[in-house]
Amino acid sequence: MKHFKIMCLWFCMTAMAFAFPSTGGASDWTWQNPLPQGNDLRDVWGSSGSDVFAVGNGGTIVHYDGSAWSAMTSGTTWDLNGVWGNSDSDVFAVGDGGTIVHYDGSEWSEMASGLSSNQNLFDVWGSSGSDVFAVGGNFSANDGTILHYNGSVWSEMNFGTIAWFHGVWGSSGTDVFVVGGDHWANDGTILHYDGSVWVEMNFGTATEFDGVWGSSGSDVFAVGDGGTIVHYDGSAWSEMAFSSGLRGSMAYGAVPALMSLPLDRTA
Repeated sequence: MKHFKIMCLWFCMTAMAFAFPSTGGASDWTWQNPLPQGNDLRDVWGSSGSDVFAVGNGGTIVHYDGSAWSAMTSGTTWDLNGVWGNSDSDVFAVGDGGTIVHYDGSEWSEMASGLSSNQNLFDVWGSSGSDVFAVGGNFSANDGTILHYNGSVWSEMNFGTIAWFHGVWGSSGTDVFVVGGDHWANDGTILHYDGSVWVEMNFGTATEFDGVWGSSGSDVFAVGDGGTIVHYDGSAWSEMAFSSGLRGSMAYGAVPALMSLPLDRTA
């Protein structure tokens, strides 16, 4: 009986080999669905509705030309977490392992960040192509990172606090906000840069922040753990109330989407 089962197994495997012949190794496999790829996507930025970039896991970058999405060669296999551009030919993407790649309108190329492979970058923003900020941190050490690009090289900035940074946005190069927190203590951090120094801001709630965006330097929103939303009016941060039933959830990333929520700025 045992030999009969072995013969049946051999027969089945042989039949499958004839039914699905192989002409080589892993290179014969191609992604079929969904197109153009199936990796998780983490961030999106565009210069217009017909020039949109999305980045994600495994160094994935896809581009939308107004008609269809197509995969791009990023030159890295590290997960990419954030993307921002100054124009359609001056785009930056950042990710794990201290990865920074740049698009010049023709191809992506890796930039020297000066970071070790255990430091991850989560977001990027700039006031111009020669004034760009990238933020992140070393999870194992709970040590934050802020990098600045001056058009030639990336360099680390001093900021004077223990935190892991998830988001960056500014109204100008002298009015920049960075958000994050102490991951282990679940304490939030918001820093402000005036063009000279980073200063920690008071915000009235104990939570880790994950994203920041504003319409101006006096109308800034930050979101984080526990469904927290805080607003800056140019003078002070205050926690916002809402009636959407999100309290207890985590809020990430795309802060402009909050504009559709029934927010109550009287809180």
